Amino acid sequence: MEEAQNGVFDITAYGGKDGGDITQAVMDAWKAACAATGAATVLIPKGTYTMNLVNLAGPCKQAQMNFQLEGIVQAPADPAAMDSESWLLFDHVDDLTVFGGGTLDGQGQKAWESNECSKNSKCPQMPANLRLNFVNNGVVHDITSLNSKMIHIMILSANNLTIQHVTITAPSTSINTDGIHIGRSTGVKILDTTIGTGDDCVSVSDGNKDITVSKVTCGPGHGLSIGSLGKYDNEGPVVGVHISDCTLTKTDNGVRIKSWPDSKPGSASDISFENIVMNDVGNPVIIDQAYCPYGGCSQAPSRVKLSNIKIAGIKGTSSTQEAVKIFCSPALPCENVEIGDINLAFSGGAATCTCANTKPTLTGTQVPPV
Repeated sequence: MEEAQNGVFDITAYGGKDGGDITQAVMDAWKAACAATGAATVLIPKGTYTMNLVNLAGPCKQAQMNFQLEGIVQAPADPAAMDSESWLLFDHVDDLTVFGGGTLDGQGQKAWESNECSKNSKCPQMPANLRLNFVNNGVVHDITSLNSKMIHIMILSANNLTIQHVTITAPSTSINTDGIHIGRSTGVKILDTTIGTGDDCVSVSDGNKDITVSKVTCGPGHGLSIGSLGKYDNEGPVVGVHISDCTLTKTDNGVRIKSWPDSKPGSASDISFENIVMNDVGNPVIIDQAYCPYGGCSQAPSRVKLSNIKIAGIKGTSSTQEAVKIFCSPALPCENVEIGDINLAFSGGAATCTCANTKPTLTGTQVPPV
């Protein structure tokens, strides 16, 4: 086996070939790099490759692990060939950087055709293009996620992780293809990223703390969402989610907090949506504590407590007449809701606002009136 050159572990030195299957080559290159004593980079050079499930695990010996993706890597088109919730997984790797200008192509068309998640809440999970589990001090920048079978980038139990200058692309008809999904993590930043997909551009689930989403372009998709919350037992609180300076175009929803009716107990606090541009967006501002996408839900109120929420600097156009909907739980009304300047127009007439089970503090001007 060839020795690494200047700490670079090129998959072509491990049997990887342009046009071929690089699954084993990537795992072998990673194993060698992870055991090296100096800074190490696994390189997938320019070219087009196929790859099946890959689990790149740490901890590694050195302080810095790099994964340089320059080529186009394609997953098997048949979802039956991939029995996992992740395609490219980084697990328990600290000080990780993923970069290189390349593309992870999930080839998701067949998976979307067989996906029943819009009708079945217990549908089988399909692999995320990129999954980051227990990654501390990581950066993912300047790569593309294309046509994932389900979620594009899934982040779980990470700490101090930044996603920047990433492009995420799938058609609006691709079911359950969240752009970036964050779960039970602290200090995650999503910056300067372009997302167009078939589900939430960014979704923040339970147990997250100090999440920043800034300068994200979203559309098509279902918007920028916190939740859904309250579906499962022992969900962790959401504390500190700040979404700002984003542009949404022709999305089904804008900025959103959603929790289930008759939910398990939970909470979300210190939330802000600021300086957001809406271009022909449905439900530009929506807090929905009776979220029930499959129908047949109990009418009992949500037990997720929402507090310390700021909404300001929201402007543009709404594709729905109800441009602002704030429906808090009648059992646990939202507390400390501050609404600043809102200017949302509806082409079919005057936009409207619905506000229930909270008494927001108003500053500036609100169109529609709150």
